[in-house]
Amino acid sequence: MSVLKNTLIASMAVLASTAMTNAAEWKPEKPINLIVPWGAGGATDLVTRVVAGELESALGQKVVVVNQPGASGAIGSKAALDADRDGYTWTAGAAKDLGTYAVTGRLDTKIEDWHLFLSSANVNVISVNPDSKLADMGAFVDRMKDGKPIAVGTSGVNSAGHSAMESLVAATGGKYKHVTYEGGAKAVLSTVAGETEASSQLLTEQFEMLKGKRIRPLAALSTEPLELEGIGTVAPITQWLPEYNPTPIHFGIFVPKGVPAEVVATLEEIWSTKIKGSQALKDYANAKGSVVTVLSGEEAQKAVRPSIQVSAWQLFDGGQGKVSPEELGISRP
Repeated sequence: MSVLKNTLIASMAVLASTAMTNAAEWKPEKPINLIVPWGAGGATDLVTRVVAGELESALGQKVVVVNQPGASGAIGSKAALDADRDGYTWTAGAAKDLGTYAVTGRLDTKIEDWHLFLSSANVNVISVNPDSKLADMGAFVDRMKDGKPIAVGTSGVNSAGHSAMESLVAATGGKYKHVTYEGGAKAVLSTVAGETEASSQLLTEQFEMLKGKRIRPLAALSTEPLELEGIGTVAPITQWLPEYNPTPIHFGIFVPKGVPAEVVATLEEIWSTKIKGSQALKDYANAKGSVVTVLSGEEAQKAVRPSIQVSAWQLFDGGQGKVSPEELGISRP
């Protein structure tokens, strides 16, 4: 009986192994449409193009990156969600955006509706125009509390820059004037040009302008100082707000669930080998001040939950949510 049992177990293992091997043999027969739901030059666009190049060589097929901005990323994300579930249409961006569209009513979807393939994590930096009289982050916080709102440029409601400012509102009880632009690059340039006094966008989007002294950093939304080549040390926000608890913002490529299993298996295999060891991704992270965080599957879902919780409740408590996060199964952080 035990011999028969062992034989059956061995046979099942072989079958499972064969199934996994076959599942990982997806060879796309046409170009893949990868929608970036933000404008060109922003954090999502930059890292997505790096990863797309790696995927092309691994899949032996063209990955066409298409910028489709609008509605804080919801328009492009919806296009991917509504496309045929044949594995040929993906989207990209910050996972916390995808996980909170249902809160704002922009798109009826949850993070669990997607296969996540994360590539990097980023932090926000509060920067000002060089001519600003705000000497440091302490002065910035004081202005927020004084009732004289600082004009802050972001790439829209629920963008990384907007979430950063809303978290500062929650931490300080202060105010700011929200000025929105189509993409992080344009938001940063608004501060360079003096249209806005400050930017709260991601470090990757501000890096070149910080390096060129076109904007001046006040603080990183982190618990440790950032040591940046060509820029110097950027102090952590906790130097002024010790109780502030920043959460990293994870970026990646997202594939709607319901696509063929072999598509997912292939991407997971590529992620654990090619993307994990990608020198191009490491070079990008080093040049832009981000962190390589290559994750997929349940690991990825677990990694993005904290930022989704924080963003969802910030939006709802700030009056910008149409649906309670609790109704969506998102607990308070």
